[in-house]
Amino acid sequence: MAVAEQQPVASGPQPAAVGPRVPTVIVDDVHIVYKVYGAGTGKGSAATALARLVRRRGGNPNVRRVHAVKGVTFTAYRGEAIGIIGSNGSGKSTLLRSIAGLLPPESGKIFTDGQPSLLGVNAALMNDLTGATNVLLGGLAMGMTQEEIRSRYKGIVDFSGINDKGDFISLPMRTYSSGMAARLRFSIAAAKNHDVLLIDEALATGDRQFQKRSEARIRELRKEAGTVFLVSHSNSAIRDTCDRVVWLEKGELLMDGPTEEVLAAYEAHTGK
Repeated sequence: MAVAEQQPVASGPQPAAVGPRVPTVIVDDVHIVYKVYGAGTGKGSAATALARLVRRRGGNPNVRRVHAVKGVTFTAYRGEAIGIIGSNGSGKSTLLRSIAGLLPPESGKIFTDGQPSLLGVNAALMNDLTGATNVLLGGLAMGMTQEEIRSRYKGIVDFSGINDKGDFISLPMRTYSSGMAARLRFSIAAAKNHDVLLIDEALATGDRQFQKRSEARIRELRKEAGTVFLVSHSNSAIRDTCDRVVWLEKGELLMDGPTEEVLAAYEAHTGK
């Protein structure tokens, strides 16, 4: 994908791009299907008979295919912060994982300019290792040098706030609350500029002060790097952070447009 010169961007949730817009992610008629294992069958039922038939034909009766994303198409541009909203099970996290390259589409194509980085509350850190060691490993996994990590280490720990009530950074991650662990994950990821940063519910953890710091950092990342995607059930976080919103429902794209316009339609639909 051709890359044009990066243009200056605004420092808020208003439309960010000035001049020619540079595509960073193209999602083209994407369908994502995954398999669910372990679906049981009742004794003596029609399902049991069907299971026997499938077994005789060499299939697996305990596998169910779920069509999670259905023909979604949109283009994201450099400097945008895009919220992805929808009810539970609408395909938001599935779509994020596919953009990150972790879940291949059944059909359709996803093109990215640069390397997408997925940050979620379940992002892998080593529970038996200390927070300090995880900062090092997380930084290395993102391609930072040891020198870069050392220079940014204090900022990462201070940003996370996990040492505000003690020296938790020197304790194993398994001693952390889920909120502390999520804040550390976000702080590690936010220490580096990203071509495309994908954030799954990370801002739902922690107190309002941490959320404000996170929102401010996302706005900085938009200016310093490429594109930010945020999956969140918090409409206020979306409003404070994003200039554009993609609304998914039952795997389908219902609406894509300016934040206030899409959120108003979503809130009217859900009554929230």
